[in-house]
Amino acid sequence: MFAIIQAAGWPIWPLLFASIVAVALILERLVALRRSKVAPAGLLQRVLAEYRQNGANASYLAELEKTSPLGFVFAAALRNVGSSREVMKESVEEAGRAAALQLERYLTTLGTIASISPLMGLFGTVVGMIEIFGSQAPSGSDPMLLAHGISIALYNTGFGLVIAIPAMIFWRHFRALTAGFVIEMEQQAVRLVETLQGERRD
Repeated sequence: MFAIIQAAGWPIWPLLFASIVAVALILERLVALRRSKVAPAGLLQRVLAEYRQNGANASYLAELEKTSPLGFVFAAALRNVGSSREVMKESVEEAGRAAALQLERYLTTLGTIASISPLMGLFGTVVGMIEIFGSQAPSGSDPMLLAHGISIALYNTGFGLVIAIPAMIFWRHFRALTAGFVIEMEQQAVRLVETLQGERRD
C-alpha cells in the first residue's frame, strides 16, 4: 500500500484525507440514522399512554426530547397541548424542521467529497501528464521519469473514482433515508396532534 502511495506522488495525499473523512462520515451516519435512534417503534402509543396517565409532565418531556428526533417532535406537541390545533401544528412544524436538519447533518460534506474526488483525481492526472512531458528531452526520454508520470496519472484517477463511487452511493442512500424518516415523523406527529385534540382515536 505504501508503495502505491509513493508511486502516486504528492497529489494522492488530499485524496487520502478525503477518503478518511468520507469513511468517518459514512460510519457516523450509519449509526445515527438507525430506525431505533430516529423513530423508535411504538413511541406514539407509549407517549399517549404516559400522557393519559401523568399528563404533560415537564421531566418526562425533557427526557422524551432527548430519546430521538421523533421524541423531540412529540415533546414540542405535548408542551402546547392546552393550545389550539394551529399552535400545536406550528410547534410541531418548527420541531420537525430542527429534527430534519439534525438528520441531514454531515450529508452536505459527504456529497461534496463525492463530487470533488474525481476532480482531485483529475488534478493528479494533470500532474502526472506534466511529469511525462517534463521527462522528454532532446536526447531522449528518461524511462524512470516517464513511468513515474504514468503512475501519478493512473493511480490518482483510479483513487479519485474509488472514493467518489461509494461516497455518492451512501450520500444518495442517506438522503432517501432521511426523506423517508421526515415523512414518517410528520405523519406520526399529525396523528398525535389529532388524537390529543380529540379529532381521532389512536
